[in-house]
Amino acid sequence: MNSDPFIMLIKVIANLYLFIVLLRLVLQLTRADFYNPISQGIVKATSPLVLPLRKIIPAIGRLDTASLVLAFAVQFLTVFLVLSVKGISVSPVSYAIFTLAGTLYHLLDLYFWAMLISVILSWVAPGANHPGAMLVGQITAPLYRTCQRVIPTLGGLDLSPIFIFLAISFLKQVLMPYSF
Repeated sequence: MNSDPFIMLIKVIANLYLFIVLLRLVLQLTRADFYNPISQGIVKATSPLVLPLRKIIPAIGRLDTASLVLAFAVQFLTVFLVLSVKGISVSPVSYAIFTLAGTLYHLLDLYFWAMLISVILSWVAPGANHPGAMLVGQITAPLYRTCQRVIPTLGGLDLSPIFIFLAISFLKQVLMPYSF
């Protein structure tokens, strides 16, 4: 495998920050507990870049467009740096596709891990009061409710996580060639 450690370092750092920015966006969309210590840490980590953007870019309803623009900017910067290090030149349309698809891919990845944690917590610590468990529950609850409207529980067995995992996995496979 031809792997450059510098590219790996760029991807790890950028994707970690992108994960935090997307988590902030999702926490705001799902109206998760703002006073949760984990939420507070996420807000503090992203505020230096989100707050100046908010002065320029207004929110649209519950959608914090400043966080969304920051997520796109982080993904664009990742794509630009990786392609520059590799010496590859692409068109502006390709940059837009890589940025949009990559951001969506990482958002799906965030939901995949949140769902996995939610399922595991439902087995080992149902109703846990840990701040992390509460946030995971608040993030995944809208997905569960949406899926449960279509797929009812069968004798107390909730099949919605299976279908959500399948949908997320399918969409990630579609987006994988365009993600960084």
